[in-house]
Amino acid sequence: MKIVLIGYGKMGHLIEEIALQQGHTIVARLSSSEAVSSLKENLIQQADICIDFSAPQAVLSNLQRLAPFKKNIVMGTTGWEEHGEEVKKLIHEHQIGFLFSPNFSIGVHLFKNIVEAAAQLMNEFDDYDVAGQELHHYQKKDSPSGTAKSLVSILLEKIQRKKTPLYDRVDRPIAPHELNFSSVRCGSIPGTHTIIFDSPADTLTITHQARNREGFARGALAAAEWLVGKKGIFTLEDMICSSKNISNTSPLQGNNYNET
Repeated sequence: MKIVLIGYGKMGHLIEEIALQQGHTIVARLSSSEAVSSLKENLIQQADICIDFSAPQAVLSNLQRLAPFKKNIVMGTTGWEEHGEEVKKLIHEHQIGFLFSPNFSIGVHLFKNIVEAAAQLMNEFDDYDVAGQELHHYQKKDSPSGTAKSLVSILLEKIQRKKTPLYDRVDRPIAPHELNFSSVRCGSIPGTHTIIFDSPADTLTITHQARNREGFARGALAAAEWLVGKKGIFTLEDMICSSKNISNTSPLQGNNYNET
């Protein structure tokens, strides 16, 4: 593949390193502070795929620049979801492929499935309260993490007594219907997510802990390879489930929007 790499921080450097090892070509690379509008047309036209790990505030303008060139995009940047309808409109208008995931780790995908199964069980046992925590390096640009938000969505869907997410600090006891999920930023932690089920008698915890960023980079490249030639909005779950013929719906997707 010929790749345009948008965002050249730690993840961008690692994606480039692994991409070159796998025989891919980086036709252009931009740091998070560089505007995609400065990218020369001939470089965009050379690319098979664009991979974006830039900044939340740049996502919409990046897409506005790249979509008219009919270039598919793997989006690893999080924190831009408020622009979801505008993003969906651009993708539909220009008939491109767009794969978004808050986390490109295969292990995190499996972890989310385990959390979903556990939440279905805990829905039947009112004695168990539930909460969560995520830890990331101090340079992470959004809080809570995109993965934390997706875990909260799973828990709110499967545990009927929980209705409202609570991410921020409060100076009061939380209500029984609130789901507390905290964020910590420290050092060089690649990413840790923990779900806690607690009762008066015992505590159950489920944790995914990334050892390094390599799993994320390899997952993003696998997603890029899978997305080539596709149109529509996809998630990492779509890629993983496609071989099993299992359907998945992204919050950005409309009915029957995916096309191959």
